[in-house]
Amino acid sequence: MTRRLEGLVAVVTGGASGIGAAIAERLHADGAEIAVVDLHTEGTPFAAFTADVSDRASVDAAVSAVAERFGRIDIVVNNAGVGAVGDIAANDDDEWARVLSVNVTGIARVTAAALPWLRRSPAAAVCNTSSIAATVGLQQRALYSASKGAVLSLTRAMAADHLHEGIRVNAVNPGTADTPWVGRLLDQAEDPAAERAALEARQPHGRLVSPIEVAAAVAYLVSPDAGSTTGSYVEVDGGMVALRVRPR
Repeated sequence: MTRRLEGLVAVVTGGASGIGAAIAERLHADGAEIAVVDLHTEGTPFAAFTADVSDRASVDAAVSAVAERFGRIDIVVNNAGVGAVGDIAANDDDEWARVLSVNVTGIARVTAAALPWLRRSPAAAVCNTSSIAATVGLQQRALYSASKGAVLSLTRAMAADHLHEGIRVNAVNPGTADTPWVGRLLDQAEDPAAERAALEARQPHGRLVSPIEVAAAVAYLVSPDAGSTTGSYVEVDGGMVALRVRPR
């Protein structure tokens, strides 16, 4: 593995667990200095900055602290997010506001706070975590899907706005991944083993996506190797979006 991010500083929101923790580990292995920004930072081995991405003052303070500690910000991975289950009648207005504030506006808050530093970087890159829920219709995921569809649209708008400033903006679209959140959903199911089997079967390669696989895609998108890639997204979904294969 090459240290292609040597000398760069990466902010990873939601970086204390799940996909975010895997991203932080991978970018560090590629040479980056890591600043984890999360609501709960216990257990992370990296420099940790506590913030709530749904609160602008909290975000501004955390990003300022990152810049003060490292003297630069080159990469922002907007991975912090929350889930939601149900059809359009299942979540009240407060829950809609909460999920959209974290999953969508949170990206704007964090990136806006980091923007002055990104503009100074010779290798500025932003990667937003969207989901296959943005591009396929999934049952009982109305609010979550709406938020992740907005992430894709926001990603392209950000890429267009900041292209001439030398800031690349892309997204990664994971399939159903083996994360603590999915684990909690399985625990609530009437038959957790059957529910897990159904989720695995839904993805053509027959298993849940590994956070490490998502991290590898992010590592490419934020690296100088992807210098001509912006306004794009990479699907890490075992073929769920694009393939229609016969059952085994």
